[in-house]
Amino acid sequence: MAHFAKLGVNGKIIGVHVVNDKDCLNVEGKEDEEVGQRFLENLHGWQKSMWKQTSYNTRNGKHYKPNTNILSDDQSKALRGTYAGIGMIYDEENNIFIQEQPYASWIKNVSTATWDPPTPMPDDAEGQKWYQWNESLKSWDKQTPSL
Repeated sequence: MAHFAKLGVNGKIIGVHVVNDKDCLNVEGKEDEEVGQRFLENLHGWQKSMWKQTSYNTRNGKHYKPNTNILSDDQSKALRGTYAGIGMIYDEENNIFIQEQPYASWIKNVSTATWDPPTPMPDDAEGQKWYQWNESLKSWDKQTPSL
């Protein structure tokens, strides 16, 4: 199955549609994004430019074997940074799907299709501490979990 993100205003993802593989095959019998886009345009009436193929097995710039956390041997299958989801943004300039920017100070990481804080979150070996980003101080605040 092929998956296509439906783009709304300013590249916001407003839907993700599954398309049967046979509806995405070109005359040579190979999967072709443009064929899938035309199929969706004919089916829904949205211009083909409003549909972008997305890979269910791609996340953070890497392609994984189906239904696993094991990297694929063929990383050329990684498509558009990460699997598209409703509410995400299609960044046309970088040809990636990415969440909306969580904080004004966070920096877009095109290679992982994520947002990085200007200061990395502290790494606690014990795993007993929690942190929350403080945008006004541009730092991580330690949180005490309530039990």
